[in-house]
Amino acid sequence: MTKPVFSAAFAVLLGAAAAPVFAEDAVETRIDALEKEMGALREQLAATADAISGAGQANLTTLGGYGELHYNNLRTPSGDKKELDFHRFVLFIGHEFSDSIRLQTELELEHALSGEGQPGEVELEQAYVEFDLSENHVARTGIFLIPVGMINETHEPPAFFGVERNPVEKYILPATWWEGGVGLSGRLGMSGLSYDAYLHSGLAVDPATVTIRGGRQKVAKAKANHLAATGRLKYTAIPGLELATSLQYQEDLTQVEDDGVDGATLFSAHVIWQRGGLGLRGLYAAWNIEGEVASALAKDQQAGYFFEASYLVVPSIGVFARHSAWSVADDTDATQQNIGVNWWPHEDVVFKFDVQQQNDDAGDADGFNLGVGYQF
Repeated sequence: MTKPVFSAAFAVLLGAAAAPVFAEDAVETRIDALEKEMGALREQLAATADAISGAGQANLTTLGGYGELHYNNLRTPSGDKKELDFHRFVLFIGHEFSDSIRLQTELELEHALSGEGQPGEVELEQAYVEFDLSENHVARTGIFLIPVGMINETHEPPAFFGVERNPVEKYILPATWWEGGVGLSGRLGMSGLSYDAYLHSGLAVDPATVTIRGGRQKVAKAKANHLAATGRLKYTAIPGLELATSLQYQEDLTQVEDDGVDGATLFSAHVIWQRGGLGLRGLYAAWNIEGEVASALAKDQQAGYFFEASYLVVPSIGVFARHSAWSVADDTDATQQNIGVNWWPHEDVVFKFDVQQQNDDAGDADGFNLGVGYQF
C-alpha cells in the first residue's frame, strides 16, 4: 500500500511543481500576443494622426451651401410685379488633398429651373486649387470670385441685410463676378493688413451699350485677348472695423481692337464698422473707361455708392436703412432706398422683409420684398 500512496503523492507534488512552468509559458504567450496587438494599435493611431494633421494625406472632403427664396411685390411703370422666385441654390464642395493643397468649388442653380426657354442658369461660380506657400501666404489658380466690394465674396443670405443685394454692387462692380486666372493672397505679419493680387480673364463688354454687368463672361469659352489685373488691400486690426480698397485695370474692356472702347480702370473702397448692436456700412465704386465711343455714349464714367445703418434690437432681430445711388451714364442718376428687418431664428437661417423705393432713373419700382435664406 505504501508504494501506490507514495506514487500518488509524488504525482501530486510533481504536478504542483510543474504548474508554475506551464502557467509561465501561457503568460509569456499571452504577453507576446498583447505586444503584437499594441503594435498594431500604435500603427493605427499613427495613421490616424497623420490623416488628421495632414502629413500629405489629408483626403478630407467637405460639403456646404446656401440658398434663398424671394417674393417681390413691386409697382412699376410697366405694371405690377408680383413674383415668387427661388433665386439661388448653391452647393459648395471642398477637398483637402493634403495639409497645404486644397480644392474649393461652388455650383449654382439660379431661378430654380434651367434649360432652353427657362429663366434659370446652372453656373460654376468657383473652382480653384489653393496652395499654402507659408503660414500667411497662399496661391490660387482656377475660377475665383474677384476681390472687390463687400458682397462679391461674402454673399450668403444670413450675412447681409435686405432681401435683394444692393444695386450699386450689382450694376457697378458687378456682383456676383468671377473670373479664371492665378493669384496670391495673404496677411502682412501682425499689422492687420491683408492683400490679394490676381491676373485673370476680363470683361467682354458690348461696345454698343458699354454695360458693365452684361460684360461678365463667367469663364465660359471666355475671350482672353486682354487679361485684367486686380489688387486689394484690407485692414482689420481694430475689432469691429474693416477698411478695404481695390483697383483693377483691363487693357481692352470689349476684347476687340479699335472699336472705340479701350482700357478701363475700376476703383472701389468700403468701410464696415460694428460696435455692439450698431452697424455702419459704406461703399464707393467707379469705372473710368477710355475710348471715343465710350465717351460719345456718355458711358466713360460709371460710378455709385451706398451707405447703410443697422441695429440689432436683440441678437436675433436687426433693423436697417440703406440709401443707394448709381449712374451707368452721364445723364442718369438712379437712387433706391430700403428699410427693413432681418430675423435669425438660427445663426445660419434668416427671414427678411424690406420696403423699397426707387426714382425714375432706377426704374421707379416701389413696394416690398420678402425672403428666407440659409447657409450650412
